[in-house]
Amino acid sequence: MNFKDLNNKTLISDSDIDWEDLGAGVKRKIMAYDDNLMLVKVEFEKDAIGSIHNHPHLQMSYVAKGSFEVSMGDNKKILNEGDVFFAPSNVFHGVVCLEAGLLVDIFNPHREDFLITSP
Repeated sequence: MNFKDLNNKTLISDSDIDWEDLGAGVKRKIMAYDDNLMLVKVEFEKDAIGSIHNHPHLQMSYVAKGSFEVSMGDNKKILNEGDVFFAPSNVFHGVVCLEAGLLVDIFNPHREDFLITSP
């Protein structure tokens, strides 16, 4: 299933969605979205980096597996399975994966930039 087919879908099987390889030990699956909300799984190999960045979207991330050093603004903290971080609009944030892991990211509104495919 192509992630563009996921807009406004209500029942989604993980096995129907392919991983998108982002390189450098990071890959993602866009699981579902509409104009207001998006859920994305992001898998990290040990030592992979989610570069420091910011965006206007609200973001919540659930650590489903592994361990991450999370930077949020001027703060850093190690988060483990079951922990959560919240990235307010335009606050710089990023992660370093300390133990192979999986983040479940939720965005409001959806990330239009994630829906653009390379040629």
